[in-house]
Amino acid sequence: MIARRSLKFPITLGVVLIVLVVLLTSGWIVLAVMASFNSPVKAVYWTLLAVGSVLFAIVLVGVVMYLTLSIKAINLTRRQSNFMDSVSHELKSPIASLKLYLQTLTMRQLSADEQQAFFRFMLDDVARLDDLINHLLDAARLDRPEESEPAQWLSVQEVLRNCISDVNTRYRLEPRCILLEGEDGEVRARNLELEMIFRNLIDNAVKYGGKEPLVEIHTCWLGGSKPTLVIRVADNGPGIPMRQRRKIFRRFERLGVELERTKPGTGLGLYIVGTLVKRLRGNVRVLGRAGEQGTVFEVALPARDPSADDSAVNPARGD
Repeated sequence: MIARRSLKFPITLGVVLIVLVVLLTSGWIVLAVMASFNSPVKAVYWTLLAVGSVLFAIVLVGVVMYLTLSIKAINLTRRQSNFMDSVSHELKSPIASLKLYLQTLTMRQLSADEQQAFFRFMLDDVARLDDLINHLLDAARLDRPEESEPAQWLSVQEVLRNCISDVNTRYRLEPRCILLEGEDGEVRARNLELEMIFRNLIDNAVKYGGKEPLVEIHTCWLGGSKPTLVIRVADNGPGIPMRQRRKIFRRFERLGVELERTKPGTGLGLYIVGTLVKRLRGNVRVLGRAGEQGTVFEVALPARDPSADDSAVNPARGD
C-alpha cells in the first residue's frame, strides 16, 4: 500500500530525474555555444539558448514542485491510514469490552459489589467512546464554525479550572496531580473554543505524562506593545523529540507506528488546538523542560489589557 511505502523511492527518483535534466540541458547548452561560434547566424543561436534556458528553469521548478507535492500526498495518505487504524482500534476495544461485561452479567450470578464494579468499567468504556466521537465532531466543526455562540471576554483561569475538574473526574486523579497557578486574564473567544484548547492540552499532558502524572499549568502576562496572556501546560512525560515538534499539529499526526502504540488517541487533539489558537490570533509552540523530563505547551493569546480595566473601574478624580 502507498500509505506504508517508504519515502526513499520517490525522493531518490526525483533527485535522479533532476540530475539527468540538469546534465542533459548543460550538455545542450555547451554544444549550442560551441556551434554558435562557427555559425553565420549567431543571433539565432543565442536567442534559442536564452529561450531554452528559461524553459529549462520552468521545467526544473515544475519537477521540484511535483516532487514536493507527491511527498506531501504520501505523508497525508500515511497519516490518514494511521487515523483509520486508530479509530478502528478505539471503536472496537470498548465495544468488545462492553460486550464481554454484558455477556458476563447475563450468564452469571454476581454479587452487588461485582455488579457495581462491572458498571463502572462499562461507564469507562462508554466515556471512551464518547470522547472519540467528540474529537471527531470537534475536528469536523473546525471546517464549519458555529456562529450562534457569540465571542465574549472569558476568564482564562475560570475556564482552566473547569477543564481541570473534567479531566480529574475522567481519569480519577487526585487534585494534586494537576496544579494551576499564575495571573488571571480575559480572552475574547467563544467558551467552547477555549475549553477545547485547554481540555485537549491537559488531557494530552495526563495521557502522555509519567506513570504518576503531574501537570503544572502556569499563566502570566507577556510584556510588549499588545497585551498577551501566556498559558504554559507542562507534563512529566518522556518529552517530544525536537525534529518532531513541528509535525504534531498536523491533522491525523501521531508519533510512531499506530498498531504498536499503547496510548489511545486519534491524532486530532493537537490539530484542534493549533487551528483554534490561530483562529483566536494567537500562537502555540512546544518546548522541553529545562533540566527536567517532560514537555511544555505554550499558548499565547491576545487578551484584555488589565491596566485598562483598572482605570475603567477606578477612574481618576479631578480636584
